[in-house]
Amino acid sequence: MIRGKCDECGGKIVAMKTDFSLFGVSLGKFPAEVCTKCGEKVFTEDVSDEIDKVAKEKGLWGLGVKTTVGKVGDSLDIRINRRIADFVGLQKGQTVLVHPEGKNKIVITT
Repeated sequence: MIRGKCDECGGKIVAMKTDFSLFGVSLGKFPAEVCTKCGEKVFTEDVSDEIDKVAKEKGLWGLGVKTTVGKVGDSLDIRINRRIADFVGLQKGQTVLVHPEGKNKIVITT
């Protein structure tokens, strides 16, 4: 059953197929309730299960992991697990650009 109004902004809700991406990789288009005002997307539990299945098939499931900040000399270090390094093609000795994107996000560009 489609909701009449968006729970976030009160905008109009429409049923449509919408693209779902994870870590910059499109998993396909899935049916959702989408707010025409704020863009919030709501998927049913069955659709969420299908999205999870596709993410697992594409090897994207579980790429987001927690890590601990360490210290080497006067610098801090962050360990990147092998699955993430393989996903982005990161190699030992490779030069990368590291910069903040706001107060709560660090971006590493290869």
